[in-house]
Amino acid sequence: MRHEVARTPAAGEVGVETLWTALSRGTERLIFEGFVPESLYDRMRAPAQEGAFPFPVKYGYCAVGRIAEPSDGGTGLVFALRPHQDRFCAPRDALCPIPATVPPRRAVLAANMETALNAVWDSGAGPGDRIAVVGAGIVGLLVAFLAAQIPGCDVVVIDIAADRADIAGRFGAAFQNPDAPVRGEADVVFHASASQDGLALALALAGDEARVVEMSWYGARAVAAPLGLDFHVRRLSLISSQVGQVSASRRPRWSFRRRMEKAMSLLADPRLDGLITDEVAFADLPDALPRLLAPGAPGLCTVVRYGV
Repeated sequence: MRHEVARTPAAGEVGVETLWTALSRGTERLIFEGFVPESLYDRMRAPAQEGAFPFPVKYGYCAVGRIAEPSDGGTGLVFALRPHQDRFCAPRDALCPIPATVPPRRAVLAANMETALNAVWDSGAGPGDRIAVVGAGIVGLLVAFLAAQIPGCDVVVIDIAADRADIAGRFGAAFQNPDAPVRGEADVVFHASASQDGLALALALAGDEARVVEMSWYGARAVAAPLGLDFHVRRLSLISSQVGQVSASRRPRWSFRRRMEKAMSLLADPRLDGLITDEVAFADLPDALPRLLAPGAPGLCTVVRYGV
């Protein structure tokens, strides 16, 4: 933990007192372990990052707080792409107001929901599709949550962690072990397991001329993709999805602001509280991080509590 003097807001900025932040387990684990490739130092910078890779660096992009002196008479509750710290200054237009329908603790999921929404747009999924999601982490489950609400879609989540079956079911999706699924029948497959075996399974699940949306980020690791055998014969499409740009299908009409506000509104469903499985006080975070970011750590989203 490093201490610094809180500065006074500049013109156009407001001061925000942090209430909650969330760990982005996949990305922050790579940073915690020093695995960000030097060639991606610039692209991997968080919006309000301070310091430089590999260390020391102030990272994070899932913060919920209260404007210290709201000018509109409202609650002042906002979401911001800001690191783990107990207070910060930010331009007012960089803050997303949290509607009354979304509890502040749940609002930390906004960045992950934005990633899932962008991926569903990238996939081209439509009513009646058979949709498979390989990897039942936060983002994979949020994709399943959105896909299950498309009329007529049959959604299945596939993961080695059997304890994710309950939440998948509450979202309206089936759940299967990787050894069980029927292969070659999905219209759309999302891969979010960040594993080589998961990618191979995603390709195997895709039906002829189907689209596989790769959402995993592997850092500096080389990953073998099975593009031989019948990949070309079945005319599969393997595309990347990443939240740094609005999906091409929406880009002419959707700004980053509009996408974030929509992602925030989608968090109004109380079933999403099941994604938050751990909570730690900010003061305890340095000691807790090795456990929370360890490979194979149990649970889903960990929220960090700041004086609430």
